[in-house]
Amino acid sequence: MKLPHRRQFMHLAAGAAALPAVSRIVGAQAYPTRPLTLVVPFAAGGPSDVAARIIGQQMSEILRQQVVVENLTGAGGTVGSLRVAKATPDGYQFVLANSGTHVWSQSLYKRPPYNASTDFTPVSLVVEAPRTLITPKAFPANSLPEFIAYVKSKQSTVQYGSAGAGSASHISCVLLNAALGINITHVPYRGLGPAMQDLIAGRIDYLCDSPSTTLPQIEGNLVKILATTGPKRAATLPHVPTVHEQGLPFDVTAWQAIFLPKDTPTAIVQRLNQAVSETLDTPSVRNRFASIGEEVTPHERRGPEYLARFVVSEVERWSGPIRASGATMD
Repeated sequence: MKLPHRRQFMHLAAGAAALPAVSRIVGAQAYPTRPLTLVVPFAAGGPSDVAARIIGQQMSEILRQQVVVENLTGAGGTVGSLRVAKATPDGYQFVLANSGTHVWSQSLYKRPPYNASTDFTPVSLVVEAPRTLITPKAFPANSLPEFIAYVKSKQSTVQYGSAGAGSASHISCVLLNAALGINITHVPYRGLGPAMQDLIAGRIDYLCDSPSTTLPQIEGNLVKILATTGPKRAATLPHVPTVHEQGLPFDVTAWQAIFLPKDTPTAIVQRLNQAVSETLDTPSVRNRFASIGEEVTPHERRGPEYLARFVVSEVERWSGPIRASGATMD
């Protein structure tokens, strides 16, 4: 048997080594060829779940493959996010992350389970919204100044709830409490649903969460809203003043965005980004988000490069206040 010449052998070896890369390129060009999984790292019914189901349906039509929403909860959204960080970078798993999973988590843990800037491939910002400060109907305050006076005088007995330790609803209240100089007992729940039930029943005193989940209770007159936390009044709550209007120089807006695993091929990133952008430009999607108080990200803020820079700047912005608050997940 004649053995191949050394030069021929080297060519064959190089060709074999290049096969995985060629396969990825071909796969990226054909993408997608099977159903995709959109991981929501929070329980059903919360802001992330609502947003995922709004965009998932339209993305399925655009990509001509079903986008399956999978709720994978735990540790303030880091469990689901970590699953995507470790997934095969082929575009078939991506996460709808938010301020909590990709910004605040980086300061809540001494050793975060992932690096939000380097362990993911950014795709696009999706929506953003302020927080709403809501209380039970019987709460003895009807404005932010009255709320501040009351909680400062009752710090040992007042309690606030959240969708879970490390969630956006938790850290939003942590940051608000820090701005007020108060130390209030936190009651974490497994999702916002049970927290809202206890708020309505008067078993906890306040929540800080997105209009997308608090608006039905506000409009149903089941809870009292005292303020919103954005730089301007929420479009769906134009009669509610911001905390800044009521004398507190503070604002926090939570956002949601799509991330793929790191090292995902550029062609796949671009295709998914295009699908997200087309989805956000769909009138029915925009109207649905507007109706629940979520603001669709404008075109100039939807690029992968913008999201990469944005995450870094957000981590820098909030790391000091979070650490100063003493909040931790360790």
